Amino acid sequence: MTTITPATTAIPTTDTTSPVSATPLWRSTARAGVAAAVATTAVAAGALAAGVPLEISGEPIPVASFAQLTLMGATLGLLLATALRRWAARPRRTFTAATVALTVLSVVPDLMPDAAVATKATLVATHVVAAALVIPAIARRLAEGTR
Repeated sequence: MTTITPATTAIPTTDTTSPVSATPLWRSTARAGVAAAVATTAVAAGALAAGVPLEISGEPIPVASFAQLTLMGATLGLLLATALRRWAARPRRTFTAATVALTVLSVVPDLMPDAAVATKATLVATHVVAAALVIPAIARRLAEGTR
């Protein structure tokens, strides 16, 4: 008795939805978030040491709040990236466009309060520094192409 087994041929495919690196998205976001938190805190502390009044309407801005808000922003970036990874046709492109637009919008409130020009410039600088570190770190972990 002879048994015949059908031949199978594997067709190579390219999965364009998987991230470029094996590093989990949360881990690369955490690393970038911590680096950005340190950097924004350093910018704020440097500005304070240079004599920039870190206060709005006479109320001081705690230097530690720069790290806290930067980590919160990185967490929001992670949530956005996770959603886009699942539902966007071009997750990397969509994430980058959305987060750059959100960064631009996030500096608008910094320009409004009753504060010295140097204080406003410092606040804007911390947004730009955080975005420059976090956005690329997350975007690198998202797929380029369509699902």
